[in-house]
Amino acid sequence: MKEFVISEAQEETAVLVGLITQAQDERKTAEYLDELAFLAETAGARVVERFTQRLEQPNSVTYVGKGKLEELRLYAEEHEVGMVIFDDELSAKQIRVIEGALKIKILDRTSLILDIFAMRARTAHAKVQVELAQYKYMLPRLTRLWTHLERQGGGSGSGKGGSVGLRGPGETQLEMDRRIILGRMALLKSQLADIDRQKSTQRKNRGRLIRVALVGYTNVGKSTLMNLLAKSDVFAENKLFATLDTTVRKVTIANLPFLLSDTVGFIRKLPTDLVESFKSTLDEVREADLLVHVVDISHPNFEEQIEIVDRTLAELGGGEKPQLVVFNKVDAYSWKPKDPDDLTPAAKENISLAELMKTWPARIGRECIFISAREKLHIAELKQLLYAKVKELHVQRFPYNDFLYPSEEEVAQMCAADTPDENPSPEAPKDDDSL
Repeated sequence: MKEFVISEAQEETAVLVGLITQAQDERKTAEYLDELAFLAETAGARVVERFTQRLEQPNSVTYVGKGKLEELRLYAEEHEVGMVIFDDELSAKQIRVIEGALKIKILDRTSLILDIFAMRARTAHAKVQVELAQYKYMLPRLTRLWTHLERQGGGSGSGKGGSVGLRGPGETQLEMDRRIILGRMALLKSQLADIDRQKSTQRKNRGRLIRVALVGYTNVGKSTLMNLLAKSDVFAENKLFATLDTTVRKVTIANLPFLLSDTVGFIRKLPTDLVESFKSTLDEVREADLLVHVVDISHPNFEEQIEIVDRTLAELGGGEKPQLVVFNKVDAYSWKPKDPDDLTPAAKENISLAELMKTWPARIGRECIFISAREKLHIAELKQLLYAKVKELHVQRFPYNDFLYPSEEEVAQMCAADTPDENPSPEAPKDDDSL
């Protein structure tokens, strides 16, 4: 029933397929395929080749042209490829036709992400969310996935054949399978509704502490930063979607406590069904008082990642919340100095980290700071900034609170004393005020 997922974290060979269209040029297609390769690697596949084709829009039947499909078939046969992964979501008709032509496993970007989520789900909450998203994906594609589903209905129809009392007049096996899935989805939605109520009660019982949520693209270092600030052991790994379940920790900077949550990372073309299934997890973003937007500045397309996260936050209703942008991984940032004789305008790869640190605060229009969570660079400054932000929100909410705030000098001393020794960044400006 779930043949559309890899299901096991064992290595299989895969070929990637993407399109170059009017809305997606060759450079962007290459970037998307790089990310798709990372997704495939996370799921346990080894990418052996990439295929691209220039079309005005995807073919409604075969996604690529018939000639390219034949080229894929010949390559897959010659190199014994285990699967072909497409960089867009495929319709049931496209999957059926492509699978019939290639005779091997076909995945699209959505099914690959769903498979990774299924692998990463650890708690009962996450497993229910992922299973519901998988069924939503599967339902319109039953004509392709149908393999005589196991009988999940009990009662009077649970004999050997499993069909007594379940079959309607003239009902086909496909219709029956659809009914089974719809019943399972209804049960999962009921379970999620119960979980949502429990989570909502938990959030209400957290007292009057300010809530801060770490948000950002997947694999930007949110969990590593969470571990550093909260002195916790949240699972962190250099793979996509290492964290699915929201983790909440109480953090105290100087003498000011607040709640810090680590949320699931965003990604381009994130399946809508997945966002809906993870509603209770993303409620942490909706109900946060302050968003800490973590950005991987070493990624060549971090600007686009910022736009994707901002767009997703706006869709979730968190676009207007106070936000602090944390540019992470400054230790991994690389650039190529421009030849002095080259009079052409500087490209992105010619801009040094020092230049970015001077220009981006004005460009982004939000307060930001540059750090390395892994190397513990500028963490004391980050703590001071977080303290100031949380204190501002705390004073607004509780103006008559008798909370005693230390001076800025005392906060700086406490943050420095509570932070591991830092090595100065080779690209960072000497003037700490620029941070």
